[in-house]
Amino acid sequence: MTEVDGAATGKRAACCCCGPSGGDGGGSPKPAADWSVGTITTAAGEAPLVSTTLTARDRLGGWRVRWAIGRMNYRVDPGLYAAGDPTPASPVLVTANYKLTFDRLRSRLAGVDAWLLVLDTRGINVWCAAGKGTFGTEELVQRIEAVRLGEVVSHRDLIVPQLGATGVSAHLVRERSGFRVRYGPVRAADLPACLRDGMRVPPEARRVRFSLLDRLVLVPVELTGFLRLFLCVAAGLLLLSGLGPDGYAMERMRGPGVRGALLLSAAYLGGAALTPILLPWIPGRAFSLKGAWVGLALLLVAAALQWAGAGLFDNLMEAAAWAFLLPAVASFLAMNFTGASTFTSLSGVRREMRWAVPAQVAAAAIGLFLLVYGRFA
Repeated sequence: MTEVDGAATGKRAACCCCGPSGGDGGGSPKPAADWSVGTITTAAGEAPLVSTTLTARDRLGGWRVRWAIGRMNYRVDPGLYAAGDPTPASPVLVTANYKLTFDRLRSRLAGVDAWLLVLDTRGINVWCAAGKGTFGTEELVQRIEAVRLGEVVSHRDLIVPQLGATGVSAHLVRERSGFRVRYGPVRAADLPACLRDGMRVPPEARRVRFSLLDRLVLVPVELTGFLRLFLCVAAGLLLLSGLGPDGYAMERMRGPGVRGALLLSAAYLGGAALTPILLPWIPGRAFSLKGAWVGLALLLVAAALQWAGAGLFDNLMEAAAWAFLLPAVASFLAMNFTGASTFTSLSGVRREMRWAVPAQVAAAAIGLFLLVYGRFA
């Protein structure tokens, strides 16, 4: 919660076209979005009143950004918002202007009267923005001043998401603004209960969980992250398959070319989807190593299919090539998931990349060499 001198009228205004104040540094309101259901008049001006019910458009927008469609433009204006019928004594909840985060918070506030202080994180979620510094002390202090929060509420408490703690120095916020930072639960779903209990956050609500469902919703953006590169490499393998001792033959693309594209697809799905799904159960701590294990498992499946007569490889050289390529590709894609996981730290990722990337590049280079050489064997 946030303490501030001053008062707000707490009266609702008619549903007029008003957007979030503070988008231009705390200036005039802007046109309302469909999630705005009116405005509320405060001593510092009008604040948009948000709906706590997500519409089909909200859910479609969330689905689109999960697939990285318009991801960097999915944001709301920073500023002060209202949920329910807040008074000067109502809590102030700090959040990011990434709309998926904003929607997650407001959808949990049914029956709760609160102020929402939205920081300009450039469309990044709280956790990532805290690491990048956009959900941080400077922006928080500036936003408090821009929206004239001290004139809106009669207390001096701010409720900041726990995952934003790495970017916010509570003592500096107190020194520069007079507001005390209190850290809320990890998940917005636990916030209403904590508010009812005087912001006493139980230990289980402090725990960062990364369940199967949490990982599953992140898989789509992992699949799309390197999709263009994957398609280019797959097309290259198709073209490469035409090589042979007798020159170049397009008809070979239907056999070795298609098989190579399928094997590459298996490695891609193994690193970008299967590894995140099975993350806690794959041996090792490094994500690159986890991906390599998945790649080796795929290699065993391919070897079993070859033994059963599937004809995945034309010769031993081609099989050896994929023994390097499958783990290399899966390892690289799995390592990319570190940016979405709560299992890792920035320093840990940097240390991992120093040894993993050279190993991945070397394995991929050896695999490609053997693949080309095998076309002439």
